[in-house]
Amino acid sequence: MSENAIRFTRGIMLLLSGVLAFVGAAQAADPLFQSTDTLQVEISAPLSTLVRERSETTYLPGTFSYKAADGTPVELELRIRARGNFRHRNCDFPPVTLNFRRSQVDGTLFDGQNKLKLVGHCKITRRYEQSVLREYMAYRLLNILTDLSFRVRLLQVTWVDSEGRRGRMVRNAFLMESRDRLADRIGLEEQEIESAEISAVRPDHLNLTSLFQYLIGNVDFSPIAVSAGPCCHNYEMFGTGPDALVAIPFDFDFSGFVNAPNAIPDVERGIERVGQRLYRGYCVNNAYVEGSVARFRDARDELYALVSGQEELEPNVRENIAEYMDGFYAVIDDPARLEEEIIGKCRP
Repeated sequence: MSENAIRFTRGIMLLLSGVLAFVGAAQAADPLFQSTDTLQVEISAPLSTLVRERSETTYLPGTFSYKAADGTPVELELRIRARGNFRHRNCDFPPVTLNFRRSQVDGTLFDGQNKLKLVGHCKITRRYEQSVLREYMAYRLLNILTDLSFRVRLLQVTWVDSEGRRGRMVRNAFLMESRDRLADRIGLEEQEIESAEISAVRPDHLNLTSLFQYLIGNVDFSPIAVSAGPCCHNYEMFGTGPDALVAIPFDFDFSGFVNAPNAIPDVERGIERVGQRLYRGYCVNNAYVEGSVARFRDARDELYALVSGQEELEPNVRENIAEYMDGFYAVIDDPARLEEEIIGKCRP
């Protein structure tokens, strides 16, 4: 047996063992994230104060309204505050955290929820509106590839300024599964650590997500380095301890897949334009590349179908995304390009 065949076989065996261990601990997703239907909601809050002050510590009072599956109106008390880094500073409307009262959500669609991140529009333009949908789609693609990922739920939000200074507006947004609920679902614990060693991070999953980052054309991440705050940059860490970690990515707004108007190319890494792909997986995990590639090939039809079936995306945007994905598959389907642009570009 050749050396490459041995490496491939070893990678598949380790991948399967990791998957089997995960399946035994996994739980069902919360009701909120079990459906992919767009949820129509109304959020009423002092939006003028929220946008003006953008406090990340002070919650403002509001209400969150929607209709249950049987059509019954549901209104929940809400506290809302601004959050985020780049988008917080550069957007007309900042990303927000929604804080629900646990006693009110029992038995509702939001059963089990407390604090949820809401990703919404940055500015009021069609392109920004489509960018929200594109980032939502990125999370959904990763959900197809692995259950070790953040679930999301698409919303159509009617925003109402309770101070009466801003007009009503209807915009797309999505909710992200919280860290604690994700931890419960996958049977692991949240890990608050300063930094991570690459040897401590589950290799098959890290390689899969590294290839996913290449698919969406994202380089704004690091599963081991600290940017600001706890480890790691645009990865959340879960596991049974600091030496047994699963790194789960989030925040894809600077990727070519999302193609946000405010995205900036990472010139320090030689990226000349948003969307230019650069593989940032680790050489130590190259034994898992073939297994990761096989997963993407197996999921190909489902990934494309997800994009083509998302009605809220404009037709030209769906075509643009499909063409961008074509570029990824052209690489992994060509052994020479796979060797040159993936395996040969790994990080030591």
